Amino acid sequence: MTAAPPGPDLSIESLTHRFDRVTALEEISLDIGEGQILALLGPSGCGKSTLLRLVAGLETVQRGRIAIGGKPVGAAPGLNLPPERRNVGFLFQDYALFPHLSAADNVAFGLRHLGDAERRKRVGEVLERVGVSGLAGAYPHTLSGGQQQRIALARALAPSPGMLLLDEPLSDLDARLRHRLADTLLAVLRESGTTAVVVTHDPEEAMYVADRIGVMRDGRLMQFGPPATVYDRPAGPFVANFMSDSNRLTGIVGESGTIDTGWGTVDAGALPPGRPAHVLIRYQGVGIGFDFADSGAVRARVLRSRPIGGNTLVALEAADRPGEALYARTPAGRAPWEGDCVAVTLDPAHVFVFPSANAK
Repeated sequence: MTAAPPGPDLSIESLTHRFDRVTALEEISLDIGEGQILALLGPSGCGKSTLLRLVAGLETVQRGRIAIGGKPVGAAPGLNLPPERRNVGFLFQDYALFPHLSAADNVAFGLRHLGDAERRKRVGEVLERVGVSGLAGAYPHTLSGGQQQRIALARALAPSPGMLLLDEPLSDLDARLRHRLADTLLAVLRESGTTAVVVTHDPEEAMYVADRIGVMRDGRLMQFGPPATVYDRPAGPFVANFMSDSNRLTGIVGESGTIDTGWGTVDAGALPPGRPAHVLIRYQGVGIGFDFADSGAVRARVLRSRPIGGNTLVALEAADRPGEALYARTPAGRAPWEGDCVAVTLDPAHVFVFPSANAK
């Protein structure tokens, strides 16, 4: 007899939560498998941290159901397994290290059920795993932000939780350090096979570390799926714009099934002729060149050209659309100068068309 396939490691069904008259979560449902990493992505106040706290058992389920490893841990009415019985680790945004304890003693705090020798061994293992074995005797106030984050991660991993919950774990770090620690986090989770839920407001961070992304807005799950799907096939304008900065244009679907945006004609997909539509064009989908013989190119003037890291942000104005800027992001070495006359084209892979009713 063939064994039944394993069920999801985290299952959330119809979760709704309110604080007084404010709806923090509305009918959230999602599943992730064992060893997968879920990123809850969205702006501040969208409900992602509330969802994390409900999974952790720090809030009581008002409506809906949560199961971890196939076991119900929270459901309305009446079921609310305490955090210590859920086999989850929690990494807080501020790390919450005990200032009077050394790094090793912070990590050992959740291992009091072990004997001294076994506890010391486990502390050494996790400190080495996160790359700070040389800091065992250091106190939090002597450590950098990145070092504190690694100690906090080691403490969360020390009891070998079945699931790790991380609330904005990299948000207080500078960009360069954030990338390095994201690599450490990803390597540690993959090596240990730990299922994880990461709360973040950074789309790049979510796409880098996650197997599944849940994009949230105003307590609702706007889209849930693999990072490539969420990025390449956004479910609506909010998701498309949140995943990457976009120009927002409007237009009417013509009889040919296309929309003349003023910056080029785009395919309207399944929208019927006469339908008002919103067109989102990602900055990287705006091509800038000097080939004015291209019949599909629009002649424009460069208003501004400003380097931002390894890219240049360019603001463009078409000759027949004064006062309306279109933004492009180009490699720094190929950026035009302010005042240049350029030929603008649109990359269909970075153009998204939605009915105007879905523009919110």
